[in-house]
Amino acid sequence: MTAPAAEALRLHFVGNATVLIRYGELTLLTDPNFLHRGQHAYLGYGLVSRRLTDPGLDIRDLPPDLDAVVLSHLHGDHWDRVTRRHLDRSLPVITTPHASRRLQGLHGFHRAVGLRTWQRETLTHGGSRVRITALPGRHAGDPVLRRLLPPVMGSLLEFGPVSGGVRHRMYVSGDTLLFDGLDEIGSRWPDIDLSVLHLGGTRLPGGFLVTMDAAQGAELARRLRARHVMPVHYGEYTVMKSPLEDFLAEAGRCGFADRLVVCRPGEHATLIPGADRATVTV
Repeated sequence: MTAPAAEALRLHFVGNATVLIRYGELTLLTDPNFLHRGQHAYLGYGLVSRRLTDPGLDIRDLPPDLDAVVLSHLHGDHWDRVTRRHLDRSLPVITTPHASRRLQGLHGFHRAVGLRTWQRETLTHGGSRVRITALPGRHAGDPVLRRLLPPVMGSLLEFGPVSGGVRHRMYVSGDTLLFDGLDEIGSRWPDIDLSVLHLGGTRLPGGFLVTMDAAQGAELARRLRARHVMPVHYGEYTVMKSPLEDFLAEAGRCGFADRLVVCRPGEHATLIPGADRATVTV
């Protein structure tokens, strides 16, 4: 492989917030959700939501060399019963302290690591390295509702060779709403290569918004000014009320439509360091 190809970041969008990421010898998985169309995700307190789509990959077809899972929070559409049943329990799971305690104590994932905001964990495989930093996230605006929902984290994934510098900075928002605390991310890292934004405008009974809708997602993209923006977590469950088309329209109005990386479940995207455009393939 040529040097640019060897340092490419390769993404396989599985669906919802689940992305299979490859860089060099490293392979990561975000927010594993492998339920199929018609099955229900459990959101706690008796709340469920029906999945409207099929994942673009079966969990049995995950690569055997998976290095770790990056889990934004413990909700049924991000860590489901299929994942609990089939994922290797010796696999590291980088997540919130709340999720780490439950995964270790209830589900036997004894290598789950809980990071507080701004804490870091570094993983290596062969000559490849990723540094994972836990970032602020807020799943609800209402303080009472926030206490009822599981804590959520965003994450910054910094990929590069073990003996060299960072080649890709990838932000994954997690199920957060837009709030001023997210501005520090852009202040600390003004050169993010890819923002992966959890959208969907998820609404709980009573009309409470708990994930970014199109307008909030576009505003966060504007604030962070990443080279590329990838929308995920939309149109997959009945609780999601803000469709992808609304976000695409907002991106056009805000002037970053040319930076979008839009993948459907099962599609792939490839990012070369420093490239102005990402390549999307089926």
